[in-house]
Amino acid sequence: MNSSVVVGIIGIGAMGMGIAKNLHRHGFSLCVRDIRPEAEEEARSLGISACASSAALGRQADVAVVVVVNAQQIDEVLFGADGLAQPDARARTVLLCSTIAPQDSMRIAGRLAQHGIAAIDAPISGGPARAESGAMSMMIAGDAATIAGCEALLAAMAAKRFAVSDSIGDAAKAKLVNNLLAGINLVAGAEALALAMKIGLDPHKMFEIIRASSGNSWVFEDRMARALDGDFAPRAYAHILTKDVTLATGMAAAADYPTPLGDAALAQFRETLRRGWSELDDAAVLKTYQERAS
Repeated sequence: MNSSVVVGIIGIGAMGMGIAKNLHRHGFSLCVRDIRPEAEEEARSLGISACASSAALGRQADVAVVVVVNAQQIDEVLFGADGLAQPDARARTVLLCSTIAPQDSMRIAGRLAQHGIAAIDAPISGGPARAESGAMSMMIAGDAATIAGCEALLAAMAAKRFAVSDSIGDAAKAKLVNNLLAGINLVAGAEALALAMKIGLDPHKMFEIIRASSGNSWVFEDRMARALDGDFAPRAYAHILTKDVTLATGMAAAADYPTPLGDAALAQFRETLRRGWSELDDAAVLKTYQERAS
């Protein structure tokens, strides 16, 4: 991928903005699109061009990176009235970086192919800080030649890239398996810390013990560090991981595979949303346990 290639990013939320900042720092020619004016204004303040619609971005970019919330939003930004997939689109490749069901990845790729646009199944993981530093991980599936043509972009976006297969949908499957475990680990960590508080232990000391011991996990360390300080500002919204675990358990059910731990974790996330905390960080699951214990 040469320097004349323009990369468009649709969806500059926490992850998408991190990706935009990282690619901008690496010297990529960028344009972005988001439904939130404040997000586009932040991009402009960094010297990144913002487009009036996804269709306009499609006319300007050669490769589009889609980082919206769900498959419904992907359908809108690609195939809606002002979607990218227009007859005059310049974009020939779309990276599907959202966490969606594998059947949606396959369906969307099929619709793009009808417009002469290739798709790469490329969900991402690691959080906003890693997105901005280029240290996040990416699961990749799709046509080998298409992926090879985007190698410089993929390398700049994600330090850890995993070629899952050449079948669209397999990377989406891998991401859901990962997020099922992330959700279970997060809920388990919140449950353990809430128990520590209930029995009179210092939760900060308990956090340090777990960090240095066998109970640690990346998501526990990342989320509980700020949750214990009462910082629930969203880096990863509670409703997003709830959506991901819902998709993962649904995928498992379709394969006739029971997920009792995943189901239990999902129940805690749904309770967190029911309490009105869907727009908080997913670490707010600790608040659910704390309220229940009080």
